[in-house]
Amino acid sequence: MPAVFVHGVPDTHRVWNPLLASLSRKDVVTLSLPGFGSPLPEGFTPVKEQYVDWLIAQLEAIPQPIDLVAHDWGALLAYRTLSLRPNLARTWAAGGAPLDSTYKWHAAASRWQTPEVGERVMEATTPDAMRQGLIAAAVPASDAAETAAHLDATMKACILSLYRSAIHVGNEWEADLTNVPPGGLVLWGEKDPYAAAEFGARLAHRTRATFCSISGCGHWWQLERPREVAALLESLWKS
Repeated sequence: MPAVFVHGVPDTHRVWNPLLASLSRKDVVTLSLPGFGSPLPEGFTPVKEQYVDWLIAQLEAIPQPIDLVAHDWGALLAYRTLSLRPNLARTWAAGGAPLDSTYKWHAAASRWQTPEVGERVMEATTPDAMRQGLIAAAVPASDAAETAAHLDATMKACILSLYRSAIHVGNEWEADLTNVPPGGLVLWGEKDPYAAAEFGARLAHRTRATFCSISGCGHWWQLERPREVAALLESLWKS
């Protein structure tokens, strides 16, 4: 019975390492989103629908039952996957990404979604610039350096394509949240600079999940509070 972890943007599967080190269980699988520190499959277009299809295929190939854990874009993909295939996970825990028609994309996302502007932003986004930006967002320095080291042209192109496919994702996917199996766990940093915790509370209500706002934490709860999050996950799995 593996726990399957799905990362977000601009991360790779390595973003889970501090959390995994705090878990007692070792039956874990960390998936790598195509184009994020991993190659793009032949014929793969990095838009939200293809990432959902990819995640469904990945979960189908893993022995059931699965405990699904996801963050940021991984969380959006997990919500959508479970709204389409609610039987693919025994438990789920996710957060850091609102799926809400009232949500307005954060400033960086809005720039990425704007043609020409996004390309200029990516040209200026060097690994060192990303490292500094992550540190400013409360990511520990060593983790920020690890993430930034894997920024490349493929990841930049995937970010632009993915975000541009998701300008209206709240309107498109929100209604199907009622299909997500109840009993999940929505994790949210109290001080998340990209989406206020109220969006997490609304998401938990719509999915009949437990909401947990992590005090004093920013966006990357698995890096900022690995021991606390590990305890929350293990409590969910035992229940």
